[in-house]
Amino acid sequence: MSTPPDRRLNAYRPDLAESRLRGVVQAERYVEGSVARISVPVAPLRAKPDLACGTDTELLLGESVRVLDTNESWCWVKADLDGYVGYLPEYCLAPVVKSPTHIVTAPRTFVYTGHDLRFPTVYPLSMGSRLTVVDERETRGTRYFLLDGGQAVIANHCIEVGSVVPGDYVSVAARFVETPYLWGGRSGFGIDCSGLVQLSMMMVGRQAPRDSDMQATGLGTPIGREELTRGDLVFWKGHVALMEDDETLIHANGHTMTVAREGLEASIERIGWLYEQPTGYRRP
Repeated sequence: MSTPPDRRLNAYRPDLAESRLRGVVQAERYVEGSVARISVPVAPLRAKPDLACGTDTELLLGESVRVLDTNESWCWVKADLDGYVGYLPEYCLAPVVKSPTHIVTAPRTFVYTGHDLRFPTVYPLSMGSRLTVVDERETRGTRYFLLDGGQAVIANHCIEVGSVVPGDYVSVAARFVETPYLWGGRSGFGIDCSGLVQLSMMMVGRQAPRDSDMQATGLGTPIGREELTRGDLVFWKGHVALMEDDETLIHANGHTMTVAREGLEASIERIGWLYEQPTGYRRP
């Protein structure tokens, strides 16, 4: 008997499935879905249409999804970035009117009511959020990007879509040190181990699967422990860390409940007490 497709990356239910799964899974009907964008700063994606259900991952403002079904204020969607499937409230989505022009590069920033840092803030944004800039202004030497409605963000907290941040993905990950750990988190407000790897890589123009088991099998190539150097990944069952150098790693972890630096040997000893030894090492 063949293994059913991974439900995290393949949208199918008895009544409905995405069109590309026609002939692979059985469903009453198959749909292409419609495109929408995330309209809130952070949208938790869940396995069930229930606020009591834990978060599998998060989608950020401006990211696009394909809406496969809407029922009782919940939408069943598939994320365009990594193909993740899940449910989110309908209010988290908006139609695609204009394409994003810029992406936030600061770990956290704010949208202001206008182009002045003394003005009230509207909401915070995470690194990776996508914005549509319509104009620019300068106030007391600070440049602002204007959004629809006159709202503004700090210009040097953004780059154009298609550009990448300077440095490697490890330097991006290091900017999240002390960020709270959050299961399923994928933002500057809270992040988990595989979310840290994925978001950091995205900012330097590299793609990565969302979950640690996906990264452990599909990201880069296996290497030996003795080969570990900056940028390599260390995997345990259900956990991933990235090497800052050949002795130190950075990871979002439930021990400190933050993104933290830790010695490789110390982490292997500490984690091994509960979760056994590393399951593998990979070079993206």
